Amino acid sequence: MDDREEALRRIDYELFKELDPDALQKKFLNALLKIQNVQRGSIWVKKGKTYVCVEAAGAESENIIGVELEASHPSIVGWVIENGKMTIAETGSDRRHNREVEEDFNVKSSQILCFPLFLMGKEVYGAVQVIDTTYEKNRLNLEADYLEPLQTLVDICSIAMSNAVLYSMERKRAAHLKSALARMRKDNSIIGQSESFHKSMELVRSYADTDFHVLITGESGTGKELVAEQLHKGSGRAKKPFLVQNCSAIPETLLESELFGYKKGAFTGANKDKAGLFEAANGGTVFLDEIGDMPMSIQAGLLRVLQKNEIKPLGETRVRHIDVRIVAATNKDIKQMIVENKFRQDLYYRLSVLPVHLPPLRERREDTPLLVKHFLETEALKADAPEKKVVPEAMQMLVAYSWPGNIRELENLIRYLMVTTPGEYIQPANLPDHIRQMAGDAVESGDGGAGLPPGVDNEFLVDLSAMTWPSLEKAYVKALMKKYNWNITWAARASGINRSTFASRMRKLDIRRNPM
Repeated sequence: MDDREEALRRIDYELFKELDPDALQKKFLNALLKIQNVQRGSIWVKKGKTYVCVEAAGAESENIIGVELEASHPSIVGWVIENGKMTIAETGSDRRHNREVEEDFNVKSSQILCFPLFLMGKEVYGAVQVIDTTYEKNRLNLEADYLEPLQTLVDICSIAMSNAVLYSMERKRAAHLKSALARMRKDNSIIGQSESFHKSMELVRSYADTDFHVLITGESGTGKELVAEQLHKGSGRAKKPFLVQNCSAIPETLLESELFGYKKGAFTGANKDKAGLFEAANGGTVFLDEIGDMPMSIQAGLLRVLQKNEIKPLGETRVRHIDVRIVAATNKDIKQMIVENKFRQDLYYRLSVLPVHLPPLRERREDTPLLVKHFLETEALKADAPEKKVVPEAMQMLVAYSWPGNIRELENLIRYLMVTTPGEYIQPANLPDHIRQMAGDAVESGDGGAGLPPGVDNEFLVDLSAMTWPSLEKAYVKALMKKYNWNITWAARASGINRSTFASRMRKLDIRRNPM
């Protein structure tokens, strides 16, 4: 068995272990060159109306990789791809040979053996060339009993390469999804463009880099915990703990031990010392949600924390000093609770050194489309599913709806629509009855039913006639790139133009992906 036969026998074992498409292409091509005892070769794939060289080996290879051949011009690879057949070409006499590619080469090809590359379904996606550059044209083994098993081997390897590409794409997609989800968990976005929203956020930004306690007021679902996180992240305590306790979620006796901790033996079941939330958050921030539901007996202990920075765990005889910033939130009228003797006035004044109120969603209707778009993107990413779009009529109903549950209700609705809407577009019929009914009542009463609020800049309603041609083209290209996850090849294919032209337009329009 000679070297070429041995290489032919071992090529499948060596190549099929490789899952990286670039490395597989290189190994595959070099193995073919070794089998045929030549020094030059190349791999081409069909992209739209062009054939692109994606791998090359031998002299001048750096000048071949990336070359694009128009499908309308004769070429060996073009003929093989379009006909799905292996061919042998004498470059001096074969009219299919594209001589322009080698025009500046010192050593030119004399004979070309070219095989088609097949997908699993027998669709041709490319071609591989094995090239003899000798004057004698005696390097290639063109015997039928040698070419037939070689063609079979090429077919198998071409499928392996296409599978490697798919595997690589899935890995990149999974990595992107993992990265995006990690960013989402790390950085919960606060979204809005209304005047009332911006006023609240300006206060949050000015409060962040201080050490004063903050009281956040607003209805349930307006994003109070997100604001508390932003206050923590923007402060000098950002690298310290941010701990959360909902004061209405657990009974009074448990709440006290959760906040202040306890000593072993303080009560039945206290088998060991336990640090409370304030002690565990030392140096950081404690977010007390639903502070209006905190029992009066525990409010006294919280006042001690605010006044003297000290706590006294249950069963402890001595106080412990701590350093925490408290951000509290409530959806109740604390001033009325003070009148009703349900909340300590001195605690209220200590907590509300820096007050901030979050407006309900019905008072910031122009933010609804932005939030809808954000949640559609987020939920599609989480579910690894295509992002759905909302038609203008349905969006007007969402804007007109009063959202008693505020942003939390909107987020849950989007999750519901992602599951229950069968198509790509969310229509009015897909919305729950109570939303369509309330939106209809709003239209009849003239309250929020006259369409989207002025100044809403979103992708659901676009007046094309008001746009210039460059701005329209830029919006179109950016939308395509976003849809195809910034893959230029896929976006160009969807647009109906070749990749190089599409990439050129991107450069002229100065379109770049924002850094992660």
